[in-house]
Amino acid sequence: MSEFFETEESSHLFQLIFMLQRSAMMHMGMLPDSEGRAHFNLGETRAAIDTLRMLQNRTKGNLDEKEGAMLSGVISELQLQFVKAPARQKELDEATARQETIRETFSNPREGPSEVISDDEE
Repeated sequence: MSEFFETEESSHLFQLIFMLQRSAMMHMGMLPDSEGRAHFNLGETRAAIDTLRMLQNRTKGNLDEKEGAMLSGVISELQLQFVKAPARQKELDEATARQETIRETFSNPREGPSEVISDDEE
């Protein structure tokens, strides 16, 4: 990453931005945690995006064109994904419920949910 940035200071700035971006993505269920689980905490996501926007406002006029474009791009993408996060959470919840139904069927076939796939009257 350091070859992309002009200075070491610029590289450190974007390491900070990258940490905030990863945090926001993790709290929108886009990146799994260290145990492979997805999390949804839109309050934490909003805090990370707000911090990036504050950083953008506070550094206005002090970033070169490349740095400013990268920061704006990160913020824009996170805002777009923030809008999509509730639908992603609903899909994950539905998939988890389906997996639980399947697990229950196989772990307890007599009691678990089932579907009729043949008709004995034929």
